Amino acid sequence: MKKIIVTGCNGQLGRAINQLYTGNAEYELVNTDIFEGQGIKPLDITNVDQVLALTREVKPYAIINCAAHTNVDKCETDIDNAYKINAIGPRNLSIAATETGAKLIHVSTDYVFPGNENKALTEFDPVGPVSMYGRTKLAGENFVKDFADKYFIIRTAWLYGDGKNFAKTMLRLAESHDTVGVVKDQYGTPTSALELAKAIGYLLPTDNYGLFHGTCEGSCSWADFAAEIFKLAGLNTKVNYITTEEFNSPTKRPAYSILDNYMLRLTTDFRFADWQDALQVYMKDMK
Repeated sequence: MKKIIVTGCNGQLGRAINQLYTGNAEYELVNTDIFEGQGIKPLDITNVDQVLALTREVKPYAIINCAAHTNVDKCETDIDNAYKINAIGPRNLSIAATETGAKLIHVSTDYVFPGNENKALTEFDPVGPVSMYGRTKLAGENFVKDFADKYFIIRTAWLYGDGKNFAKTMLRLAESHDTVGVVKDQYGTPTSALELAKAIGYLLPTDNYGLFHGTCEGSCSWADFAAEIFKLAGLNTKVNYITTEEFNSPTKRPAYSILDNYMLRLTTDFRFADWQDALQVYMKDMK
């Protein structure tokens, strides 16, 4: 069987990858995370010696990097760790992948863009992150390009799945609030972790390497996203549509970071589900 090392296996995408490959006769997952657990190997991706030791032992067909420092606000102050996890980690995995001949799938973010244009962004549009999270993730992309021979970089956005996410936060707030204030002037595409896992599963056996955008189809504001969550949950909770300024976030975020899956359309027949359809599946499975 072909072995696939999954980093950050306890995260939303890591769990979706495991769901996708359960019972697969062709691939065996080697799950890793920062802490050891049942069926999980401990791996600190910021330690190149640890990464090389594991890949030399496993000799993987592929590495799927789901590990990241995703706390956008904390990245502004926890700068060293943000660079270690989001940049040095992918560099280390790239070095190891090249040494062992493995494919590397690295997941990046819409935050590499400034988000100041009112148009969907393709892989060919100029980047320009406005937050430390975005800067460190862009550095990770560049390290992958520099050190990996066979790689897929997939930028995604507004990810939700089995774990802490926006949908669960909204449902928790609805338990004690009749009205929830949500930002109306930041636009993107809510993306199901399972849909992203399917895209990864599609690309993995191919040699169609490079940079891809990978989000569900369509777009909305955070406030619209919240309203759809409440509707699907059958709740009467109202959304108070507020501005970014009113929300008073400590970190600057892209105002318009809708990603266009342009390279997937040009080079494959894979298509993501519409964001509302994928959310409906997720909400049904939650119950």
